[in-house]
Amino acid sequence: MSNLDKALAALDADRQGALERLFALLRFQSISTDPAFAPNCAAAADWLVGQLRELGFEASSRPTAGHPMVVAKAKATRPDAPHVLFYGHYDVQPVDPLDLWKADPFAPVLVEAAPGREQIVARGAADDKGQLMTFVEACRAMKANGGLPCHVTLLFEGEEESGSTSLPAFLAANGKELKADIMLVCDTNMWDRNTPLITCMLRGLVLEEVVVKAASRDLHSGMFGGAAVNPIHVLSRIIAGLHDEDGRITLPGFYDDVPELPPEIKAQWAALDFDEAAFLGEVGLSVPAGEADHSVLEQIWARPTCDVNGIIGGYTGQGSKTVLPAQASAKFSFRLVGKQNPQAIVEAFREHVRKSLPDDCEAEFISHGASPALSLPFRSEAIQRASRALETEWGKPAVLAASGGSIPIVGLFKRELKMDSLMVGFGLDDDRIHSPNEKYELSSFQKGARSWARILTALAE
Repeated sequence: MSNLDKALAALDADRQGALERLFALLRFQSISTDPAFAPNCAAAADWLVGQLRELGFEASSRPTAGHPMVVAKAKATRPDAPHVLFYGHYDVQPVDPLDLWKADPFAPVLVEAAPGREQIVARGAADDKGQLMTFVEACRAMKANGGLPCHVTLLFEGEEESGSTSLPAFLAANGKELKADIMLVCDTNMWDRNTPLITCMLRGLVLEEVVVKAASRDLHSGMFGGAAVNPIHVLSRIIAGLHDEDGRITLPGFYDDVPELPPEIKAQWAALDFDEAAFLGEVGLSVPAGEADHSVLEQIWARPTCDVNGIIGGYTGQGSKTVLPAQASAKFSFRLVGKQNPQAIVEAFREHVRKSLPDDCEAEFISHGASPALSLPFRSEAIQRASRALETEWGKPAVLAASGGSIPIVGLFKRELKMDSLMVGFGLDDDRIHSPNEKYELSSFQKGARSWARILTALAE
């Protein structure tokens, strides 16, 4: 038997032990946002340190201005093996409303959801303690059966659910120690409970607020209506001019750095069991509103967007007030892909607003942040190796997906440590993370550990 086969057999033989260890971690009330639970967070970190030291890792709990960071290191059997940094978080969301839980959120239970299908129910089961422990258990099995195929550094954070406030300073102070060839992140989902998924792209984000100002004060619409410029009308024309009739964004140069999907990825997405009508129908809609020549999956995963998130102006209370407002404002968000430059998008947007202003109007711009998109090329060696490993374990090709949202820590590691991230998770859309009765499929936990053993081996080959 190969070392991998021995490790997989060990994982199967010790399933009950692995479950008991996960339950022990789930019992810690490590709610990071509430200072009252700070001792619980520290205790969870110490427990992880103890577990990792038992496995032969050099591990410690590092103090921060907030909750501790757990850092652990172990060498591979081969000196020239690649070096991976695995990131996870041991803190959890608050449990409110408590009365909607079927059992104590910190007393984990195994429940039968259907014949032959069991679920782990507890706060943090899926986000992120169950996911974190899939990697720890993979390391446990490999350390006992020939050793780790890759050099491994672990970073377990205690403030992800409360904004990762201590992480930037920690990375700045410890970046050299944490630097690796690639970061592994297990805080994402599968396509479905039988189909693995690798998240290859995260969209970037630009947040802008515009205030259009005109008259020196609010005006009576009966006395000034028709003669005085109305900032709401001006803002409405600015907003309407941002898209054409096919849903494309009209800012000059907006699509210059937007890549087209590789044909094989486009074909894979088209073949997925994704019902566009059901996706929109669930929220009471029926017609896709994005770019007409791209599918809904492409629109939400891999295409840039421009959206108005809020409009304020004039009288918005009950009843009527005949007023021409002195100013009106709107909040905008742009999701970016590929190599789109956030600052270039900001400047193109602001120039569009300026050119749309009539006489007697001026615009004030307020930035609420900007960050670029992140991606690991679909054809990268790391993705190809991880894909083969996942297909071997799950019996299905891994979906190479993009995320419509953003994972802030991935961007932070890219900026601070210049590291790409391989995002492989085993959660499901119905895991109810952040909600009462959070759960994690037992199959996700068990096959997730087996998957990481295969991925580490594949990365080292």
